[in-house]
Amino acid sequence: MKFILDFFPILLFFGAYKMADIYTATAVLMGATVLQTAIIYKMEGKLQTLHKITLLLVLGFGALTLGLHDERFIKWKPTLLYAGLAITLAVAHWLMKKNFLHMLLGTQLQLPAEVWHRLNLSWVLYCVFMATINAYVAHFFSTEAWVNFKLWGYVFPLVFILGQGVYISRYLPKDEGESK
Repeated sequence: MKFILDFFPILLFFGAYKMADIYTATAVLMGATVLQTAIIYKMEGKLQTLHKITLLLVLGFGALTLGLHDERFIKWKPTLLYAGLAITLAVAHWLMKKNFLHMLLGTQLQLPAEVWHRLNLSWVLYCVFMATINAYVAHFFSTEAWVNFKLWGYVFPLVFILGQGVYISRYLPKDEGESK
C-alpha cells in the first residue's frame, strides 16, 4: 500500500500528460500530492519534514508553472528538492556534526556509527546525482523526454533503496530462531 501511495502522484502526472499536456499534468500532480499528503497524515497522524517540503515545492512550483504558463518551473522542482536534501544532509553532517538520517531512523534501526556515516554520505551522493541528472534532462531534452524520464527514472530510487537495504541487512540483529 505504501509503495503505491508513494508513486501514485507521478503515475497520475504521467497519465495526465499523455492524455492532455504539461499544464493539466501539473494541476493533477498538485491535487494528487495534496491527497497523498492527507492520506499519509490520516494513516500516521503526522507528516515527516520531507512530506511537508515536497508538498510545498509541488504546490509552489506548480502554481508558478500554471500561473506563468511556463513548464520550466515544474521541470526544475526535482532538482531543487534533491539539491536541497544533499546540502542539508552535508551541512548537518560536516558543519553541525549531526546525522539527520540517524536522528530520523535511529529508533527504528540499531546500526553502528560508521554505518550511519556511510548511509549519510551515500544519501548526499545519491541526491547530488539525482539533482544533476534531472537538471540535465530538464535543460537539454524536450518536455516529452523529461516526463518519460520522470516515470522511468524511478528505477534510480528503487535501485538505491534496494542497495541500502542489502547494505544495512548485514548489520541488523539476527532472529533468535535462526541456526548459527
